[in-house]
Amino acid sequence: MTDSRSPGQWYAEALEQGFVADAAQQQAVARLQESYQALREGRYAGAGVYLWGPVGRGKTWLMDRFYANLPVPGRRQHFHHFMRDLHRRLHQLTGTAEPLERVADELAGQIRVLCFDEFFISDIADAMLLGPLMQALFRRDMAVIMTSNQPPEELYPDGFNREQLLPTIAAIRRHMRVLAVDGSQDHRLHGLQDMQQLPRYLHCPPGQPEAMPTLFARLAGDQMHSDGPIELNGRQLHIRGQAGRLVWCDFAQLCEQPFFAQDFIELCQRYDCLLLGRVPELGGEQQAAKIARGTEDAASRVVAGDRVLPSLARKDDAVRRFIALIDECYEGKVPVYVEANVPFDELYTQGYLSFAFRRTHSRLLAMQHDDFA
Repeated sequence: MTDSRSPGQWYAEALEQGFVADAAQQQAVARLQESYQALREGRYAGAGVYLWGPVGRGKTWLMDRFYANLPVPGRRQHFHHFMRDLHRRLHQLTGTAEPLERVADELAGQIRVLCFDEFFISDIADAMLLGPLMQALFRRDMAVIMTSNQPPEELYPDGFNREQLLPTIAAIRRHMRVLAVDGSQDHRLHGLQDMQQLPRYLHCPPGQPEAMPTLFARLAGDQMHSDGPIELNGRQLHIRGQAGRLVWCDFAQLCEQPFFAQDFIELCQRYDCLLLGRVPELGGEQQAAKIARGTEDAASRVVAGDRVLPSLARKDDAVRRFIALIDECYEGKVPVYVEANVPFDELYTQGYLSFAFRRTHSRLLAMQHDDFA
């Protein structure tokens, strides 16, 4: 961060090096340029930027370049990591009055800019924590830079007690410049159009011999092999094999068991490459919605009554874990080799998670590039 360059400077350099020009990105760079100048002048209030748009449009790249050239102290975190750290800190502050205000004080004492990648809210527990925390950060003139696939008004769509989040959405609009990065190009596809076969996605129709054993042996080389279970945050994961920082396991063992984002974070810290075999077709017809009764939030009492639960497909719980796994591997630059029963474009074609899976589809494509990781 000592060699700070403005967004206009580093974007011009990228174009000179062959980066594909994009009008939507150029508009975002102009906004980031204004934020950069405000930060240099000590004007933190109102310097926040909320970049949203479809997958593959370069939102994370723009934010990462902005963060790398910050003229003031900052922090860059993925949503999963931020929530993990927040929960840990709140546990440490058990019994403290207004713990979210304390967390906001601590952050404001360490940094002036928080860069927050892949911002989304999927349940009421996150909403009840993030809403008050974001507003507390804004009161302390924290500049927040966010990327998201959704505009603020579409966060936590159809969520239970969504009205609890509305003041936060209003605060985002009030304190941040909201900008759509919605160019026509998916930049992760560059260089892949002419590929006859994706190098890290293997199609193995039912009844055909697996390709993973041969791939594992080739990647492992002369390293010592083992196939005993490993432990992730106190839970056992049964694997097909590991060698050094290479691990091979099946979809059912990793995504159909009670593992969570925090477990995938640990997995990516321990290994540099993941082989995921026996992946079934993930989409499916959505089942009839169910009714939940008599629930209330534990943080603040909410009159719940009946509510309609999402219409999930049969494998959607496992798909949620798969989405979180690919997010974490992409964030940690851990390439994933997938062997699946269906071709790549048929992996998830229908279901409640179709919107969320677009990001997974795009990130799996990005992993096909030779220079990934």
